[in-house]
Amino acid sequence: MGNSSRDGGRDSSPVQSVDRAVTVLEILARQGEAGVTEIATELGVHKSTAFRLVGALENRSLVTQDVDRGKYRLGVGILRLAGATAARLDLVQEGRPVCERLAQEVAETINLAVLADQTALYVDQVAGPSALQTRNWVGQRIALHATSNGKVLLAYLTPGERAACLAPVLERYTEHTIVDRRILDTHLTDVRRRGYATTVDELEIGLTAVAAPVFNIDGGVVAALSASGPGFRLTQERVPRVAEAVRRAADEISRRLGAP
Repeated sequence: MGNSSRDGGRDSSPVQSVDRAVTVLEILARQGEAGVTEIATELGVHKSTAFRLVGALENRSLVTQDVDRGKYRLGVGILRLAGATAARLDLVQEGRPVCERLAQEVAETINLAVLADQTALYVDQVAGPSALQTRNWVGQRIALHATSNGKVLLAYLTPGERAACLAPVLERYTEHTIVDRRILDTHLTDVRRRGYATTVDELEIGLTAVAAPVFNIDGGVVAALSASGPGFRLTQERVPRVAEAVRRAADEISRRLGAP
């Protein structure tokens, strides 16, 4: 049960409001549906507060109201959140053994990244045997134009989608970062032709990376798989061999996700 003292409809703290909103979702998940009076009673708040809470949740499609009965139930927004979470969990679960084998094969750090809020969100990482004091990228959001994973994710977007994901002025991380949109577009066309992307000193001096696309059952790109390491190991001569290994691994993850 929620807060035992009624709040007289006064505004609560942001943390308390979040807690109450989550409780509303839990009530509806447990009961299937509930009216404002029932929700208010369970939370221990006035109906006006309960009405504001369900109103905010309804604006995000997390709950929906049966107009005839006045009852609320969970909305399609919950399904979207659950679907996105399940898809990401499937990606990590199916990708982990492949990433571990690839890390051993190329002896470099392996990362899986997805497109999230106009950035490359790193969702899993496996360090290879040669990696020393590997930076943990998991959970970090990295610029799309300056990373091999990001270039893969950009390359398979439509021109309109790509434009929406890139800032008007591309940030320069090193002297080698591609900040000219026309040059970047040409580079991304080449990524699609080759089936993999590379970055050399573009995010950090001394860092080289190679990435390939991971496809889902619908044939869309859902992630990018990369191998990265210091430039003295990932040399220009070695990159094509590593790229082929990354592509094979990305294709295996794609098959595990049901891609044709």
